[in-house]
Amino acid sequence: MHFFLLCCVFLWAMLPQSDMHTAVPATVLDCCEGDILLLLDSSGSVALYEFSHLLRFTADLLRPFSLGRGHVKVGLLQVGTSAKLVFDLNAHDSQESLQKALQHVRHLQGDTNTVAALKVAQRLLAETEESLPQILLWLTDGAQPGSVVEPMTELKERGVSVLIVSTVHGNYQVLQRAVTPPLESHLYSVDIDNIDIITEELRNAIIKILRAERLHVVHLTSHSAVLQWRPILTADRGYYELWYNSMLNTDPETRRTISGNSSRVELTNLQPDTTYTASLRPQSNQRLFDTLSVTFTTLPEVLSPAVVSVSDSSPHQIRVSWGPLQPARVQRYTVEYGAIPSGQVRTVTFHSQKNSTLLTGLDQGTQYLVTVSALHVDGKERAMSVRACTQEAAPPALADLQLTPVQPQEVQVAWKAHQEGLKGYWLKWERKNSKAPSVSSVYLSPSSHSMRLTHLSPGSQVCVSPVYSSGLGDGLCCTALHTGYI
Repeated sequence: MHFFLLCCVFLWAMLPQSDMHTAVPATVLDCCEGDILLLLDSSGSVALYEFSHLLRFTADLLRPFSLGRGHVKVGLLQVGTSAKLVFDLNAHDSQESLQKALQHVRHLQGDTNTVAALKVAQRLLAETEESLPQILLWLTDGAQPGSVVEPMTELKERGVSVLIVSTVHGNYQVLQRAVTPPLESHLYSVDIDNIDIITEELRNAIIKILRAERLHVVHLTSHSAVLQWRPILTADRGYYELWYNSMLNTDPETRRTISGNSSRVELTNLQPDTTYTASLRPQSNQRLFDTLSVTFTTLPEVLSPAVVSVSDSSPHQIRVSWGPLQPARVQRYTVEYGAIPSGQVRTVTFHSQKNSTLLTGLDQGTQYLVTVSALHVDGKERAMSVRACTQEAAPPALADLQLTPVQPQEVQVAWKAHQEGLKGYWLKWERKNSKAPSVSSVYLSPSSHSMRLTHLSPGSQVCVSPVYSSGLGDGLCCTALHTGYI
């Protein structure tokens, strides 16, 4: 009993006592709306000291947020031998109740069954009624995380942002694959004694995800941009007005009306390397919404071919591929190829939607210069060249091998092989001696076609392999029977 009381006193000392004697400060971040599900590693691999520090860090991290419907909702799921839901996303609508609940969370110990907890997390996050930003904040030592990449990927595909805080002995490679990019603001590996230094940076990352009104670019090319926003309307509750233009006003302003159940739109036919401003205004007869805006710059123009690659090389053919495919900007592609240094140059032409071809009838073991050029619709031409080598043909195999008994323990070996490029033969066999059979071998000239072997071991193998300038060909083997017959 005395030991039990000491443990309780120790755990009480580890918790943030100042929080229990000081009033919760006024909320300063009435900025955000969404769900934060805490996935807290409470298994036996996490020491009690680490566990108490993770709880205190979590309490400080969440303290400034307004809680409840229309603001931030927080749930807590513990990882142990089995998952334990401490409180769901609708449990707390004030900081006072959340902070008290965090003070009473107990260390589960047991195994680290993160996968089981993630299944519960998927269900909890799927049960939310509104299409709000969602965050899974995983607090762990990273030891033995299990097969978490697949369930984490499923969460990310559903739009959940996965953020991770790990102590320094975590499996960083697994955590990198599980977290939602960017790593620099969503993945933290920190010593437990210094965990407070990441509080502000992690909180800013959470604010960036949960900020209630925002319009951002999720994909960008030289001629297009995909914009995405948090859904705040439905098809029967209004629509969105979108307008955009370049900062230099070189083109007339473009306006579009977008359905209320949309949350993304693609802007096309943009100019490369140009800065644009886009604005989105939700329109509804139920309430007024602020206009969302974003500024972005398209990527510089990339003219095809920008990449030329070779693959599927064999003795007489090579596949050539090029990109990017730009059928709207390219009239045709031309592929020229010839053996280096002075082989005949051959030319083939393709339509604008073709991005690869198989060059055949090539010489084996030969280096070729391949040039892919594109004629663009504006009359300009761009070309790119690569060097490619065909493979050497596989050396021919031995055509025939025969063993003819002469007398016991002696045979006449005869063979046949393809003569072009032939350099010689390797002949191997087992020789009988007083102790144990030994393997013997001899290299023979290309004019040799037979040889008598004596003192063969019973049941020994005789093998002959042809040697060519391009390598060793496949050989043949025969067994000499101990009776003198083959």
